[in-house]
Amino acid sequence: MQLTFYGGTGEATGSNYVLESGGVKIMVDCGLHQGGHYADRQNFEPFAYDPKTITAVFITHSHLDHIGRLPSLLDAGFPGTIYSTEATRGFAELMLMDAERQLSREAEREARPPLYTAGDVEKVTHIWKSLRYHEPLTVGPFTIEAYDAGHILGSASYRIQAEGKTIVFSGDLGNIPSPLIKPTEHIPSADYCLVESTYGDRIHEDVTRRREMLLSAIEETYARGGVLMIPTFAMERTQDLLYHFHQLSDEGKLPKEPIYLDSPLAIKLTELFRKHEDAFNDQAETQVKKGEDVLTFPELKVTLTTEESKEINGTPAPKIIIAGSGMSNGGRILHHEMRYLSDAKSEIIFVGYQAEGTMGRELLQGAEEVRIFGETIPVRCHKIDIPGYSAHADQPHLIAWLSSMKGSLKKVFVVQGDPPSSEALARKAQEMLGVATEVPKTGDSVTL
Repeated sequence: MQLTFYGGTGEATGSNYVLESGGVKIMVDCGLHQGGHYADRQNFEPFAYDPKTITAVFITHSHLDHIGRLPSLLDAGFPGTIYSTEATRGFAELMLMDAERQLSREAEREARPPLYTAGDVEKVTHIWKSLRYHEPLTVGPFTIEAYDAGHILGSASYRIQAEGKTIVFSGDLGNIPSPLIKPTEHIPSADYCLVESTYGDRIHEDVTRRREMLLSAIEETYARGGVLMIPTFAMERTQDLLYHFHQLSDEGKLPKEPIYLDSPLAIKLTELFRKHEDAFNDQAETQVKKGEDVLTFPELKVTLTTEESKEINGTPAPKIIIAGSGMSNGGRILHHEMRYLSDAKSEIIFVGYQAEGTMGRELLQGAEEVRIFGETIPVRCHKIDIPGYSAHADQPHLIAWLSSMKGSLKKVFVVQGDPPSSEALARKAQEMLGVATEVPKTGDSVTL
C-alpha cells in the first residue's frame, strides 16, 4: 500500500489523504484549508493528483475542512463515489450550501470566481452514498469499516485493510464526555494509524466544569448589564450549548431574558439533529424518550431572517447572542462583535479551536483592537476561553485512543494540527506507547 499526504499536514485543516493498492486509489477526506478567510490560495490550486484516478472518497465528518473541496474534486473529473454515515451526508449538504453563499460573497468582493456553486453541491450529493458503523464495505482490494469517532454527530474513523495490512484514519476524535452524543469508539488493532492532533499539546482541564463556567459567565455579564457573545460553530458546538442552556433553564438558573440563536445554518442543523436522536448519548436519549425537546428552552429566540437578526440590536442589554462563525472569520457574529467588543460591560466566550490567522485567534491572544468590515474596533470587553466545549480530544484522550492499538501498531502518523501540537503528540505517543511516530509534510508518500 502507498499512502500520500495531500493535506492536513502542518495545519489543523485541509484534511486529504490518498491510499493506493493494486492500482486502485481511494481517498479519505477532501477539505478546505481554513485560515483568515475561505480564499486561501491553496483552495484554488489544482489538485496535486489526478482526481480522475480516484475510485472512492470516504468522509470522516461534515466540517468544511474535511468536505469543502469535494465540489472542486468533481469539477476536476472525479468519477467515483463518496461515502460517509447517513448523518454526515445530510449535514454535509447543508454545510456546503451555506458555505457556497459566503464564498460567493467573498469572491465578489475579491473580484475572483467562486470556489464552487450551488449546482456543484447538487452534483456532489448525487454521487454520495451512506454506510453504517461496523458494516464493512469493499472497494477494489480495500475493506473499509467505520467506527464512531464521537467528534460530531455522524463522525467516523475508518479502519482500512488491504494486502494483509491495516491502517486507521482517526478523522477528528471527540472530547469525552460529550454533552449530547455517544463517546468515541476505540479500535482494537491496526498496523498503522493517522491520528489528529488539534489539541495534541493540551489538556482540557475544565471538561467537567464547562457548564458551570458558562453559567458563571452569564451571571457576571448580566450583573454588569452587558451582552454575552458566543461565536460558535453551527455544527455540534451550538447543539451542545443549547443542551446545557436547556438544563440550566429546567433548573431555574437562567435569567428570564432572551437568548438569541442568530445563525440560519445552526437553526437548520439543529432541526436535522432531531432526526438523528438515536445517536444521542444515554442521558440525552433518556430525556428524549420522556418527550423532552433537549435542544430548546423558553428563553430561546431563533432569528432565521436578516430582518430578525437586525432586530436583536433593539433589545436592551443584558442578553446573550449565539452566532457563527465559530472563529469570528465570517457570519453574523461579526455584526455583534462590531457593536459590543468595545463595551467593557460585555463578554465574549470562546468555545472551540481558533485557527491561526482568524480574528478569533487574535482576540484569544489578547488583541487590543481588530478590523471588522474595514473599521478598527477597540477590544474592551471581557474574554473567557472554555476549551472544555471543544469537540476535539485533548492529549490524554488521544493517547488513550491510540493505546487500544498499542499491541499491533508499527507506526503513527500525527496529522491535523499546528506544528507544535503535532510534534508534542508525536513525542508523547512515542514515550508512552513505545511506537514509532512521524509528523508528515504535505506531499510525503510512504510505502506501508
